[in-house]
Amino acid sequence: MDLHELYDDAACARVVAEPPKRVDAPVRTPFERDRARVVHAASARRLAAKTQVVDPQSDDFVRNRLTHSLEVAQVARDLSRALGSQPDIAETAALAHDLGHPPFGHNGERALAELSDACGGFEGNAQTLRLLTRLEAKTFDADGRSVGLNLTRATLDACTKYPWQRDAAQVPAGVHADGAPRRLSKFGVYDDDLPVFTWMREPAPPGTRQCLEAQVMDLADDVAYSVHDVEDGVVAGRVDLTRLDPAAVWQTVRDWYLPDAADDVLDEVLAELRAQGSWPTAPYDGSRRSQAALKNLTSDLIGRFCGAAQTATFAASGGPFVRHRADLVVPERTRLEIAVLKGIAAHYVMRTEDRVQLMVRQRDLILELVSVLAHRGPDALQRSFADDWRAAADDAARLRVVIDQVASLTDASAVAWHERLRTAP
Repeated sequence: MDLHELYDDAACARVVAEPPKRVDAPVRTPFERDRARVVHAASARRLAAKTQVVDPQSDDFVRNRLTHSLEVAQVARDLSRALGSQPDIAETAALAHDLGHPPFGHNGERALAELSDACGGFEGNAQTLRLLTRLEAKTFDADGRSVGLNLTRATLDACTKYPWQRDAAQVPAGVHADGAPRRLSKFGVYDDDLPVFTWMREPAPPGTRQCLEAQVMDLADDVAYSVHDVEDGVVAGRVDLTRLDPAAVWQTVRDWYLPDAADDVLDEVLAELRAQGSWPTAPYDGSRRSQAALKNLTSDLIGRFCGAAQTATFAASGGPFVRHRADLVVPERTRLEIAVLKGIAAHYVMRTEDRVQLMVRQRDLILELVSVLAHRGPDALQRSFADDWRAAADDAARLRVVIDQVASLTDASAVAWHERLRTAP
């Protein structure tokens, strides 16, 4: 099938119809244009200075949100191509999936969620939709309102990891790194962004099912997150894959990811991962041979997880593997293997005492910054957010503007803004 047979006019539609490009311009598909818009977005550039797991200014090697997104995009593109769907859609969704994350990674997300209950909460994926359809201005509608990057319906749908509102979200389980109960619900749209969300989901079947391309992005994110966080931990000297403490790691796996996972099952999964030919047999020492061995392990693990999903998906359906016509199938064993790797990184990197203390300071900084901006109003906001403040109808809408402003900051700029505003008269 050609592109138009797989992705019809509805999939290619934009909120604001756009005229054809100049006849002398390069010929691109609608989805190639979407990808270019995300690549050139200011919010994409800011990801380079936002925390993935470790402060991006602390080490030249560690991943930041941008490098993580590039790696997710590569995994998503390859898996999408293998399935026969449009790889530009899955790649763009992967490039965009973390745009809404605030300073200090999930720790900053937790702080903003706790501060924003009066205006509908905060969630990084809902903030991504808000950026793509409102805050990252490129196109305006007939009434003069920003429609963001004006991406196609299919691409926006693929960017929506959690296609439901906050009141439909599952009750969170488990604990944070500091032992506090999780209260951050996963959802993909704020109430005041519901019109564009409804437009985006019009061709979808009822319910909260992700489109196929969003499922590919979601798996690619999990794969990259699990494998590369372990790699970063090994290079930083925090993780030694030859000397793990399974009992401690399994408790973290249960606290963070799989509350019902049994020790014997997780033991079996770890044994299968260790049987991978490239699993290290000696501690990492920083030599080029050790670097190459670690890189081969990450490559093998990514291939293992994506290959298992591809095989299971082909076995379950004849396709085509596009939009809402099929689902990505991830074997349960693969999900367990990914969770084990996540648990290793969480236990040895994210639960360390120095990191927990840093997270407390970061949350205090976010709380103080939101408080000061809410008090000082438009004079302390960037021009675009000051305009939003003045147009806001009530206190809840003004709080949302402050949350939008703080979420847009990088780790370093959040610190700088806090210092400047805290000492200003």
